[in-house]
Amino acid sequence: MKTLALAISILLCGFNAPALADCGRRGDPCKVPLGDYYVAQPTQETNTPRPAIVHFHGGGGDGFAVVEDRQMVEPMIARGYIVIAPQGLPRPPLGNGWTFRSDHDPKRDELAFLREVVTDAAKRFDIDRARVLVSGHSVGGSIAWYIACRAPQDFAAFAPVAGGFWRPHPESCAGPAKILHTHGWEDPVVPLEGRTFRRPQFTAQQGDIFEGLQLWRRMNGCETQAPSSMARTDRYWSRIWSNCRAGSHLQLVLHPGGHDTPEFWPQLAMDWFEQVTASAKSAGR
Repeated sequence: MKTLALAISILLCGFNAPALADCGRRGDPCKVPLGDYYVAQPTQETNTPRPAIVHFHGGGGDGFAVVEDRQMVEPMIARGYIVIAPQGLPRPPLGNGWTFRSDHDPKRDELAFLREVVTDAAKRFDIDRARVLVSGHSVGGSIAWYIACRAPQDFAAFAPVAGGFWRPHPESCAGPAKILHTHGWEDPVVPLEGRTFRRPQFTAQQGDIFEGLQLWRRMNGCETQAPSSMARTDRYWSRIWSNCRAGSHLQLVLHPGGHDTPEFWPQLAMDWFEQVTASAKSAGR
C-alpha cells in the first residue's frame, strides 16, 4: 500500500472556481456558513461519483487530526472513499465539541451544519449523495446517534464508535435507520451503561448503549428483542438484528478494548456499509 503522503490528497478543491479556492492547500479547511470541515480523498481519478464517510471527531479533537489519522483514513481512501471531517466548535475548557443536548448551551444546529457540509463537499469532490456513511468517535459517536435519530433518511447509514445517546434518552426517533455501533467492552470513558459526567459548568449523564439499542429496535420495527444472528471472531463479538422493517439494519459490535477506535473498524464499517446499501438498492429502497 502506498504511504499516506502518496495515497491521499487533502483538500484539493476549487482551483477553477474562486468561491472554492479557500480550501485548496493542505491543512486549510473548506468553509460553509455554519463552520469548517476537512477532507481526505484518493489520488486516483474516477469518472463516477465516490462514496463518502463523514467522521465526527471526539471531544477536544479537531477535523484535521481525523484526516491525518493514518490507521483509520488510509484504508478508506485506498478503497475509493472520500473522508469528510467536520470541525466542532470551541467549548472551553473542554476543547472542540458538538451540540446535541438542547439544555447544554446549544451553539449550533449540527444537523443543519452536516447538511451544509455534505452539500458543499458533493459539489467540490463529486460525492455520491446516496452513499454517505455518517460516523464518529466518543462524543462524535454521540452526535452520529442524534443525527440518525433526527434525520435517518438524509444519509445512507450510520456507524458510531464509543458514543451514544445521553440522558434523558430520546423517546422516539424520526424513523428506521441502518446503524452499526462499535464499542469497547472495557471502555472507562463511555461505559456501555453510561456514567455521570461532571464539569464546573454542567453535570450530565451519558446514556446506556443497551437502552439506546432498545429504542432503535422499536424504531426499526424488529420482530424480536433478541438478535436474529450473532457472530464471533478473534477480534470482536457481533449481535445483528436483520429481522426488522425494510430499509433498516441494526448491529452491535463489541471488542475487548477500551475507549478507542479498533484497528479493524475501517474495514468492518466499509464492508457493512456496502452490504446494507447494496441490499437496500437491490430491494428498491
